[in-house]
Order: sequence, then C-alpha cells, then structure tokens
Amino acid sequence: MGKNYKKTLIACYLGFITQAITANFAPLLFLTFHNDYGIPLGKIALISGTFFVTQLIVDVLCARFADRVGYRRCAVAAEVTSASGLVGLAFLPELLPDPFVGIIVSVVIYAIGSGLIEVLGSPIVEACPFEHKEAAMSLLHSFYCWGSVGVILLSTLFFTVFGVGGWKVLACLWALLPLCNVYNFAICPIEYLSAGGEGIGIGRLLRLPLFWIAIVLMICAGASELSMAQWASAYAESALGLSKAAGDLAGPCMFAVMMGISRVIYGKYGDKLDLMKFMLGSGFLCLLCYLAASLSGAPAIGLAGCMICGFSVGIMWPGTISICSGRIPAGGTAMFALLAMAGDLGGAFGPGLVGGITQSAGDNLQRGMLAGCLFPSILVFSLLLLKSLRGDKTPQDHSQN
Repeated sequence: MGKNYKKTLIACYLGFITQAITANFAPLLFLTFHNDYGIPLGKIALISGTFFVTQLIVDVLCARFADRVGYRRCAVAAEVTSASGLVGLAFLPELLPDPFVGIIVSVVIYAIGSGLIEVLGSPIVEACPFEHKEAAMSLLHSFYCWGSVGVILLSTLFFTVFGVGGWKVLACLWALLPLCNVYNFAICPIEYLSAGGEGIGIGRLLRLPLFWIAIVLMICAGASELSMAQWASAYAESALGLSKAAGDLAGPCMFAVMMGISRVIYGKYGDKLDLMKFMLGSGFLCLLCYLAASLSGAPAIGLAGCMICGFSVGIMWPGTISICSGRIPAGGTAMFALLAMAGDLGGAFGPGLVGGITQSAGDNLQRGMLAGCLFPSILVFSLLLLKSLRGDKTPQDHSQN
C-alpha cells in the first residue's frame, strides 16, 4: 500500500486530545476566574455555554460546507484555531478592559477548532480502509477521555509545582500540541466516506424518525456528561471542601478515567454486548449518580457519584453514533455533524442550567446538580421509546463506535 493511514490515525487521535484540552482546561480555572477577576459564578457558567454554542454553530456549518471545503483544510484550520484560542486565553483577559470578554473571545476561537475536529475526526477515521474499523473508532473516542485525564493530571502537577498563578504559561504550553498536529493533518492521507464526499443529505436525514430520537439522545448525552464534567472540580472544592489539587484529581480526573474505561470496555467487547441494555443501564446509573451528588450529605458518597457518573455517560455519545452508523450507513458527513451539533447543544445547555440554579440557590452546587437529574431521565425515556420502536433485538448497533 502506498498510503500510510497510521499517520491519519495519529493526527485524529491528537486532534481528539486537542479537543480534550480545549474542553477541560478552562473549567479547572473556574474558581480562579471567580476569585482573581471577580466574575460571578452565574457568568462563569457562560464560559461552558459559549464553548458548546460555538461548537454547535460550527457543527451546523460543517454539515453543509465541510465536504465542499475539504477535510484536510478544515482539519488544519481546527488545529490552528485551537492553538490560537489557548494562547489568547493567556493574554486577552489582561489586554481587554473586561477580563470576562477576553476569556469569552478566546473560548470562541478555540471552540471553533474543537468543533471542527469533533465533526471531522469520526468520518475521517471511518473512511480509512482499515480491516477493523470498530477498534479504530472506539480508540478514537477513548482518546478524548485519556486526553482529559492527561490535561487534568499534568495541569494539577503544574499548579502544585508552580502555583495556580502560572496558568497563563500552561495555556501557552498546551497550545504547542495542536500547532505540532497541523503538520500531521497536512501530510496524512485523507479519504471521503462516499464517492464525491457527500451522503444522503440533511433533508432526508431529518425525515427519519430514528434520527430524531438519536438527536434527543445526543442532547441528553451531552448535557449529562458535561453538566457533571464541567462542574466536577468546583463541586469537589466548594461542596465537598477539598483542596484545588485534590478537587481536580478526585473530580474531573476520575470522571474522565471512568468514562475512558467505559468506552474501552465497549470497544473491546461491543460485539458481545447488547448495546441497548448497556445504554439503558448506564442511563439509570447516571441518574443515581446525580442524585448521590445532589442529595447526599456524606462527602464520600457525593464524590463517588461524581466519579461513577463518568462511567455511566461513557457509552452514551459513541453508542448513539453507533446506532446511527449501523442503521443509516449513507448518512455521510452531515449525519456526524448534526449528531455532534445535538451533543453540543446539550453540552451548552446542561452546565449553564447547573450554574444558573447554583447561583440562584446561593452558590449551592448540590442544588444545581439536582437540576441535572433532568437529562439522564429524558435519556432513559428516549432509549425506552427507541427500543419500543425497533424491538428488543439490535444486532447492528455495535457495528461501529
């Protein structure tokens, strides 16, 4: 073979790690922004909302234009904007009159890159002529989890050695990874999902009942995952009284580890598992985790709820994509883009709701977490509806990840 598609895999894996950096670095600094710049927690919640709304807009644009612009150009642009936004985060809050505006501008810039790679990573890997695509796709999704773990661990180590005040230097250091990955995307072989690079189109997708249920599932999956992940660090510090380092390790880090474990299990044993039962069980477990985090007066139980929630949400996003990939194989880039859009819609709304309820309850994060129970509840209902429409057997659901 003349083309080395391992280079393509490496570029996409590093792209998902870049996405993990952009999604998880700023939340580690929520309380730092609150204390240093005097930004209320209600406005802090807008950081996550802005990130995912921007990704949502990018997802919509990708659904219409990614095939025309080309995967390679979009992927290179994703890495450049990701790096630019991270560097901007280090400087713009000090350069602009309002630090919050500087943070938001930086978030918008790197969210553009994150949104592009989120949409393009899956179809680029799917289009590669691998013998075992399921394993490659599963590993792709797990790289976001392990990237999140790496961001949290290395950031915590950096803060422990140099202090949280050095976060601007760390932001610039994190920007080096997407800058280096620009070269990988520039030279790796890239194929398209179908001849001409286009699938069945948005109009036909939106006429499929299965796709609409998948949209609801992705909204709830994104909200269930990000409502806990984005606030886990602040929850561990404020609600449980842990230190900054302990809060980051016990909250978002363990959340990401558990989510990665869930996806690795699905990737390795997916052909032997009933995906629908796996997702239903995970949905119920997610609801229990939110209840534990919001209602328990015991710190250990609340912390366990945060951690195990990561395992419960791990299957939701790739599992929904798996259902659509198996049942709508001609969905093309538009299908991946619209599913990502729905997940980002949930990711934008969920943390914002938790933050808003938290502020209205006098900065009581447990009240905010209680509101988050809405998302796994709707997810479970949607899965039951999907199961009733399609029957008990779902032999094709685990054909992709």
